[in-house]
Amino acid sequence: MSQRQIRLGFSVTANGTHKGGWRREDSWNAGGLDIKQWRNVTDAAERACAHFLFWADGAAVRTEAPDVEALSFSGRIEMLEPLTLMSALSQHAEKIGFVATASTTFNEPYNIARKFASLDYISGGRVGWNVVTSWSVPEARNFGLDQHLEHAERYRRAEEFFDVVTGLWDSWDDDAFLRDKQSGRYFEPSKMHLLAHKGKYYSVRGPLNVPRPLQGHPVIAQAGSSEPGQELAARTADLVYTAQQRVEDARSFYKSLKGRMPKYGRSPDSLVIMPGIMPIMGRTDQEAQDNYGAMQELLHPIAGLNSIAQVFGDLSKLPLDEPLPAWIDDETNAAKSVKTIWLERARRENLTIRQLYQAFSVGAAHKVVVGSPKTIVDTMEEWFTTGACDGWNVMSAYMPGGVIEFCDLVAPELQRRGLHRTAYQGTTLRENLGLSRPQNRYDRAAGEMHAAK
Repeated sequence: MSQRQIRLGFSVTANGTHKGGWRREDSWNAGGLDIKQWRNVTDAAERACAHFLFWADGAAVRTEAPDVEALSFSGRIEMLEPLTLMSALSQHAEKIGFVATASTTFNEPYNIARKFASLDYISGGRVGWNVVTSWSVPEARNFGLDQHLEHAERYRRAEEFFDVVTGLWDSWDDDAFLRDKQSGRYFEPSKMHLLAHKGKYYSVRGPLNVPRPLQGHPVIAQAGSSEPGQELAARTADLVYTAQQRVEDARSFYKSLKGRMPKYGRSPDSLVIMPGIMPIMGRTDQEAQDNYGAMQELLHPIAGLNSIAQVFGDLSKLPLDEPLPAWIDDETNAAKSVKTIWLERARRENLTIRQLYQAFSVGAAHKVVVGSPKTIVDTMEEWFTTGACDGWNVMSAYMPGGVIEFCDLVAPELQRRGLHRTAYQGTTLRENLGLSRPQNRYDRAAGEMHAAK
């Protein structure tokens, strides 16, 4: 790129991020199960030269609804398994990347290393792994636990899990496989590396039964904004999603996270920070406000209470038009950073419970902008040019229209201002994000040993 430009991704939750968006007449009717509709979304994003589509995921119906009656108002029930979906879409689209969540809490490192290495080959080097620690109690109960592992313990496991996965990806040198039919030798023995890992949580011998991924390592994404989350990201991540509602908070987070990287021997430029943004669009500001009001009317109170129950617990027995009670505790074993953001906002603005779930149901903890393409791009440009972000993860209010409208209305305005590219520069996701291909750790270790002599 001749100038710094916005990295652009789309968060494509099956029924959209807004908890009432699925009720729109023009939202898809199959709950995100129609592969043809997913292809249409992918085509639109690729036409707009977006960097990737991103699937947040969890191995459960993730809700704190108090009973099945309340659960029946939730539009977050069915979700296609994202690695399967990514595999299919990678054969449809040729340039856009695909990023998906796979939890370090309820998976094994060898399986994750193998799946993402395989996907990297299937896609031609266009995939990324969103490294998360699972936080929802419904997930824990699907894997033999009554409650979740403690927050700090989950991060300690995640550190080791990540080291095992990336170690397995380095099992083979890039040119290890000879496949020499004349001699009969299939690979060069000196270019295979046994991991032989024995740690507190995992014991993994290796090697991986897939060659080193095309990207060296698939792009590593993370979303934690807590202290341990920032430390893990500074050490390991290529791409960080974050939830920030105010530009000054986003600048502080950006400075904090990038400032941690030198102690891990990393350049700040080797990490891309992409806050979430929820655009509610219209061709004019007034049309956007009308669209926003209509969507808020579609939010059922039970669905709204369900959405904040994941962070605050069951508040359905409390008066909806009174503020949060003082006994709401700052401590949680769920997503700590999200709860902190919303507690601070609720206290700052004296939000009632109804106002809280209405605000939360639009974009969770992410920046919400209601307006015309110009209004939306003005916000995106301000954050990008004043040290708050390297790009944006666009949260679609409903599907598929939220993605397609952005590509048709907002992306051209970004391109007109020179903030977003008009063509793909590379073939892999790493290349298109401006990230270097990581050196195999065994080559690096050998080089360091040679330099020390």
